[in-house]
Amino acid sequence: MAVPSNTLTAHTAIGNREDLSDIIYDISPMDTPFMSNVARDSASAVLHEWQTHSLTAAAENRVIEGDDATTDAATVTKRFNNWCQISAHTARVSGTQRKVNSAGRADELSFQLAARARELKRDMEVTLCGTQVATAGSIVSARALAGLAGWLFTNQVKLGTAATTPAITSGSPGTAPTAGTAAAFTSEHLNSGIALAWNEGGNPQLVLMDYANKRVASGFTGIATLYRDTPPAAPATIIGAADVFVSDAGTHSLVASRFVPTDVVYGLDLEFWSVSYLRPVMTQELSKTGDSDRRQILAEYTLTAKHPDASFKIYSTT
Repeated sequence: MAVPSNTLTAHTAIGNREDLSDIIYDISPMDTPFMSNVARDSASAVLHEWQTHSLTAAAENRVIEGDDATTDAATVTKRFNNWCQISAHTARVSGTQRKVNSAGRADELSFQLAARARELKRDMEVTLCGTQVATAGSIVSARALAGLAGWLFTNQVKLGTAATTPAITSGSPGTAPTAGTAAAFTSEHLNSGIALAWNEGGNPQLVLMDYANKRVASGFTGIATLYRDTPPAAPATIIGAADVFVSDAGTHSLVASRFVPTDVVYGLDLEFWSVSYLRPVMTQELSKTGDSDRRQILAEYTLTAKHPDASFKIYSTT
């Protein structure tokens, strides 16, 4: 039916106040399982260095009674390094925008800076878990740290035909691994990687992978635990994923990450990894050059692979 004549409706009225919620919704993922699990320590130069050492293979050991001692060959250390990379985001807001009344935030600059901080955390996770190689940088190019894929150059389960091993040059990964032709990820591959690290003395308790590989791992025949502890009175829960894989070497947490390369599975002994900061995450006020305010948030950090042999990598998975 028609609206009665001369009835004022919201379609034509002037002056109705807007109904804008004071809540800003953001579903961007913020979980960073690698950074959240590894240790944090400090660096004191842009080139962070460390040493590793391994004992000789265990063997039967017997000597003749009364014989002179034989000097054993010395086992030398290996020297590794990684460059400290600077990651940063900058927020800039005009003086006018900071003054007007904005819905959902008291100050636009603070809101934008908080968003840049969350983005920086995600960028760091991607960098640390990635395939980039170490680069010294110059006055025209940025320094780059070598990510996990480059440091896992010993205990590798290479699924892809023609997959290559990262090359260590001058103490750090100088070339990235190449994938080759990918193949399916199986429980045998996971057991093989665990065995490689275990034989070297490692305990890779965290197995990090993307969602697709996590779904594959959850379907492994004979998966050890497909459960989640709940209080006695809690509602029934249908579990379609495995959180823990039990091998002959122990238990290993299976964790999905949005920021791990899609064709790789990392098995990490967390004791032998850390993020080393030359400058921890910090906020600094930048100089004014006009009617706006600028804030920069940055970190200068690197990945320390304290002993790569304690962990393993599976690549290239479909």
